[in-house]
This record gives sequence, C-alpha cells and structure tokens, in this order.
Amino acid sequence: MTLQHLFEFSAYHLWLAVIGAVIVLARWLPRLVSEREPAAAPLIILLSAFAALIIAELPSVPDPRSQPKLWESASEICVIAALFGAGMRIDRLGPWEKWRPTVRLLVIAMPLTIAATAILGVALGGFTLAGALLLGAVLSPTDPVLAADVQVGPPQEGEEHPVRFTLTTEATLNDGLAFPFVYLAISVFAYGVTEMDWLTNWLAIDVAYRIVVGTFAGWMFGHALAYLLFSVPRDAALAETGSGVVAIAGVFLCYGATELVEGYGFMAVAVMGLALRRVEEDHHFHKRLHDFSESIEHALTALLLIGLGAALPLLLPALAWSDIALAVLLLVVVRPVFGWVSGIGLGLPRTDRGVIAVYGVRGIGSIYYLSYALGSEDFADADRLWAIVALTIVLSTMLHGLSVGWAMDQISKRRSGT
Repeated sequence: MTLQHLFEFSAYHLWLAVIGAVIVLARWLPRLVSEREPAAAPLIILLSAFAALIIAELPSVPDPRSQPKLWESASEICVIAALFGAGMRIDRLGPWEKWRPTVRLLVIAMPLTIAATAILGVALGGFTLAGALLLGAVLSPTDPVLAADVQVGPPQEGEEHPVRFTLTTEATLNDGLAFPFVYLAISVFAYGVTEMDWLTNWLAIDVAYRIVVGTFAGWMFGHALAYLLFSVPRDAALAETGSGVVAIAGVFLCYGATELVEGYGFMAVAVMGLALRRVEEDHHFHKRLHDFSESIEHALTALLLIGLGAALPLLLPALAWSDIALAVLLLVVVRPVFGWVSGIGLGLPRTDRGVIAVYGVRGIGSIYYLSYALGSEDFADADRLWAIVALTIVLSTMLHGLSVGWAMDQISKRRSGT
C-alpha cells in the first residue's frame, strides 16, 4: 500500500470528526465562563455553520429546500422522542387549577400568534395568504426539544414550579395543536379562499377527528404499554428488566398506528407519556425510561442542529430585511405580548407571567412542519420560508438559551423569598 492510499482523504470521516468536535466544544466552552448547565444549542448551530464556511473539503449537507423529506423524517423522530419524554416528566396532573395558564397559552396565545405572524407575513414580507399562514403555523408552537431548560425535571424529582409546569405542558401539547393550522395553510394554497367548500372538511377532519383520534390513541396505547410493562407477567414484569427499548418501541408503535388512521401522532405520543406516568407513578422504571429516551433525544437533537448549522450558508442568503424583521418581531414582540395577554386574570406573579410569556422557544418542531408542508405542496417563496424559520431558530436558541438560567433563578428566588 502506497502512502497516497494510506492517507487517502475521506469526507465521511471528516464529517465524523467535525460532529465530534462541535458537540464537545459546545458542551465544554460554556463551562469556562459559567457553572450552569451549558446552553449548547446555539453553539452547536454556530460552530457547525462556521465549520461549513471554513472547511472547503466538508461536503454540503442535504439542502432542505430540495430534499425536505429527509429533514422531515429526521426532525419527526426527534420530536416524537421529545414529546413522549415531556409527557413522562409530569409527576402530578392535579389539581386542575394549575392547568389554567397552559390552556390559556393553547387557546389564546397560540392562535393569536399564528394570526399576527400571518398578518405580518402578508403586510411586511409580501407573502401570499397561504405562505403567511404556513409561516405562522410553523413558528407558533413552543418546541418540546429545545425548551427542556424551562421544563420540569425528570420523573420523581419533586415539587414542580408552576412556570416550569406551564411551559412543559404547553410544549407537550401545542405541537399536535399546530398541525390543524398547517393543514389550513395547505388547504388555502390548494383551494384558495374564494371557494370555501373545504372549510367544513378542515373543521371536521383536520381539527375535530385528528385531535380526538390522537388523544384517544395516546391514552389507549399508554395504558396498554403500562399493562405490558407492569402487570403481565406479574412475576417477571418488563419494568423490572430496565429495558427502555421496549417502551420506545411502544412509542413508535403508537405514533405509526395513529398516523395510519389519520390521527395526530404527535398528540398521541404526548398523551401516551402522560398516561403511562399515571400507572405505577412512583415506580423506578419511569425514571430509567425517561433517562433512556432523553439520551436518544439529545443525540438526535445534536445531529439535527449540526445539520441546520451547516445548512445556514445555503439558506440565509435568501433573507430580505423584512424577513429578519419578521423573525425578530415574532420572538421579542408577538409571542411575549400574546403570552402576557393570555395570563390576564390568572393571578400569576409578574415575574412568573413574564417568563411564561417570553420563553416560547422555537426549534425542531418548526423544521418538521415546514418540511412536511413544502413536501406536500409547492408553496411560493419556499426559499424565504426556510430562511426565516432557520433564522428564527438560531435567534431563539441564542436569546432563550443564553438567558434561561438567569430567568429560572429569578422565579426560584421569588418563590423562596430570597
């Protein structure tokens, strides 16, 4: 073997080295300036973008504009794991009074955020109505993947702060509830607004049927999986083996089966996580299962963020100044204002209400919804839609990720009276 063949360049191995270096640096560098849990997401994205720009030999990642199905599938699996894990984290569902802020965010803040973003998309960005609705729907949900820092801790950790409970349950449920609005954008694109015959079908199928089926399927599969894990066979229960693979397989079974009958799979796996925790609530298996699913989620998230960062040089050149303004307005005006409005009359302390209003993190779910919609229909200005969503995710990870530790400290101090 010649020296030339011995040191033959491999693009694949170069990518592996870059992935490893980016993740290590993103987790280690923050420790040089802070003892907090590192806000790795923004660093992963930025370091990946930097690597894509300076390493000429690094192959380009698949372009989401021309290969949306690949990005759809990758983000879909990531969101499935995150939604199930978020549902698993909730130790106690009651009292029902503590769900009021969550309900307000879902039925007030989220629709108003979609409407305001769509209006800005038409007026400021010059998008078609369908494209503006899609932008609003894609950027409306709080991401269950990147919002982990503002959520409750692992199962059986103890008392759950109301702010963390609200943001966890919002992120758990609103990914499924954003889907009807994605379908609304697709329907407007396909049929227009002059012929509204599709509206009844949208309300009956995309809103009512899919939500009901997703909720019921999640409840059913959650209890069925719990029965297999904890009850049969009683003398050799699967829960005692610590085999999280079986439970994760059940999550994929739940998601796939729900989607086959046209229900919302995201809603199903979120409800499944909530339902499974209600059975044998204090069993040690729940903690092990959560840790196992969280490890999968973190690994998938890191890889997807690296892909997003490497794709930024492809996506961001399509941005106009109005697009940048749209992304900034969504994060610092639209979501905070409507999040604050949704808390009127709830008696929340101002600090708690402010954190709930501001920390609507945008992330992996937006990638999934945009990939799904653009893979279904040929929306105009698809390049700009991808650029705005990518920029919003980057800005959100920076704004929320770098300030979340301070914000959580403020609500903790207020609660402890220090």
